[in-house]
Amino acid sequence: MTRHPQLPLGLALRDSARFNSFYAGQNLETVQGLQQAARGQGEAFIYVVAPVGMGKTHLLQAACVDAAACERSCSYLPLRELLDFTPVVLNDLEQLDLICIDDVTAIAGRDDWERGLFDLFNRVRQGAGTLLMAGDARPDQAGFLLPDLVSRLGWGVTYVMKPLAEQDVIAALGCRARARGLELPEETAQYLLKRYPRDLPTLFALFDTLDTASLVEQRRLTVPFVRAVLDGSA
Repeated sequence: MTRHPQLPLGLALRDSARFNSFYAGQNLETVQGLQQAARGQGEAFIYVVAPVGMGKTHLLQAACVDAAACERSCSYLPLRELLDFTPVVLNDLEQLDLICIDDVTAIAGRDDWERGLFDLFNRVRQGAGTLLMAGDARPDQAGFLLPDLVSRLGWGVTYVMKPLAEQDVIAALGCRARARGLELPEETAQYLLKRYPRDLPTLFALFDTLDTASLVEQRRLTVPFVRAVLDGSA
């Protein structure tokens, strides 16, 4: 029987969080490393460094989806959303096959959380689980107060994600479209890049709006249709 991702506190994975809907660009090594880890192969400890909007959350959630498909128990925890709780949420996670911890740097300077993550790392190390972590800075540049935690976070493999060039952003949008059974013409992608911020979260949010409108009106993603929907004049 498949063991689905265990998501505490009402958290849920995004429906779009799949490896096949992520355009790797220059980050193929990172994606492949996480895929292997999700399936219980490769490295047991991975730390991904990327600023907001680079896709680290997508990748960690995709790892959970892959792990569940391989009948591995797993959990995804975004620490930035859990700071109002106590580190007790980290208890017993070492019993899972895969633990994905997002926004690790959000706990920097929080002694109780730093100690809780340090203890979890040690417990996972004593077992056979896999720990994937992501933050917006390297461990030694994040402002952690506990030197031993910085040391532990550097024990595994660290991947620093590279930003996408313009053509990569277009390819990423195309990848998202194909995952939903849609076609995104080149001229439409260029239009979006010229008119709106080029960070992927913003573009993907726009694409979600277009996807819904396209399904309702049974229209292709042409520039006139996109302009009408996003300008609110459809």
